[in-house]
Amino acid sequence: MSPAIRHRAPEPSSLFAALGDPIRLGLVRRLSAGGALSVTALTTGTRISRQAVTKHLAVLARAGLVASERRGRERLWALAPGQIDEARRALEQISREWDHALGRLRRLVER
Repeated sequence: MSPAIRHRAPEPSSLFAALGDPIRLGLVRRLSAGGALSVTALTTGTRISRQAVTKHLAVLARAGLVASERRGRERLWALAPGQIDEARRALEQISREWDHALGRLRRLVER
């Protein structure tokens, strides 16, 4: 899918801020399981209005996590895997830094 919304790569903090909302995280989960979906499909089976889903998708799009494409009369939303990969890389870096810090602390305590 060619993204209709393009932004420069956001900082990892904006990615995590966008993912920090349970509704937005749920939308990312649904998109990762079902491919490109319309707002109507994303609201089916939920108590969330289409207007609220649209607003949450806009936040995710600004963070570079999703992109949309118009097909006929509807707009389909899909994950932008590059930004998901960036979030994963940021978490892996944080994990390595914590491991290193804990190793230093362990060596200090063992002295």
